[in-house]
Amino acid sequence: MKFAYVYYRIDLAQAGVAATRIDALLDAMAVHCCRPPRRMNRCGDPATWMEMYEGIADFATFSAALDSAAQTADCAAFVRGERHLECFFPV
Repeated sequence: MKFAYVYYRIDLAQAGVAATRIDALLDAMAVHCCRPPRRMNRCGDPATWMEMYEGIADFATFSAALDSAAQTADCAAFVRGERHLECFFPV
């Protein structure tokens, strides 16, 4: 099983829209995970967000689905810069 972390900065003026769209994205991606995905904010920096996905069996399928879901959610409308996807596994 693998774990995915996606971090990025948002336009704080659009935080409400971003929260609604990212929460919908997390709901859509839950089928790829063994635990419900979560959205978090960096301590002391409300513009930096992270999505956490745990227990991914097929990372390639997950990654493709995440790209599609991010486009559907129009993340480019509120993300400043790029979304960064990182993959980890337990040792």
